[in-house]
Amino acid sequence: MRVFLVLLDGEIQVIRRVFSGKVFSVVAGLLLLFAPLVAQAQADRIGIVLMHGKHGLPTGLVAALAQGLEKQGYLVANLEMPWSRNRTYDVPVARAEEEVRAAIADLRGKGARKLFLAGHSLGGAFATYLAGRLAVDGTIAIAPGGDVSNRVYRIHVDESLSRARRLVEEGKGAERVELIDYEGGAPYAIHAVPAAYVTWFDPAGALNMNRSTRAANPRSPVLWIVPTNDYPGLLKLSLALYRGLPAHPLTRLYEPEADHRGAPTASIDQIVRWTKGVAAAAE
Repeated sequence: MRVFLVLLDGEIQVIRRVFSGKVFSVVAGLLLLFAPLVAQAQADRIGIVLMHGKHGLPTGLVAALAQGLEKQGYLVANLEMPWSRNRTYDVPVARAEEEVRAAIADLRGKGARKLFLAGHSLGGAFATYLAGRLAVDGTIAIAPGGDVSNRVYRIHVDESLSRARRLVEEGKGAERVELIDYEGGAPYAIHAVPAAYVTWFDPAGALNMNRSTRAANPRSPVLWIVPTNDYPGLLKLSLALYRGLPAHPLTRLYEPEADHRGAPTASIDQIVRWTKGVAAAAE
């Protein structure tokens, strides 16, 4: 016999080589024994689209989470979002949604059978918004924050938002200008694209977290992660927002002993348990 079977990328492949009949029989028997397990593993593959926080990067606070999930066999799309320190609101909300949709499609193409959205801080807020718009098996909001409808937030950014809207009306919406962002109790200057900025900072838009939580798909569960040492304002807001989510038997509140920055890493094990549980319940 001049062929034998090997396992490559989860598939049985035929490779030419000289083997005795006895050796070939043993190899083929082992492969046939393990083939159902491989097929099951492929069927159970979970894909996660991961989104970092404001002015963060995929290599920042979410990097350990992405790596931990990959070590568990997950397919992970760790995206650089429009609010990263490199991009600074370079495209509008609709384009960001397209980027996430493309990442979901890519994960499906790579073999993911169950898909989840996950985001940290502002990424968690956007994941919550998308939970009402995209067909996924579940959403993970890690220390979500960045609610632009907040009264204090409005005090600091409303004037900048009005300026950005005027620039758009004047046909200057594509030219980067200095505008104002707000985080951690203080406003600060950024250079952003006005036409994109107005979509992100619209108090009735995607980052209105009260609206997003109420509009989440009631057929898809949410893992809502509130670290015990999060910023005081976010602690109060996050727990109230969690109570506004649509009822689902698999929606959970998780409170790891961590601060805002450490929440993604502290939540790895719980995210694995929860996603696998949700995936299994869907079978």
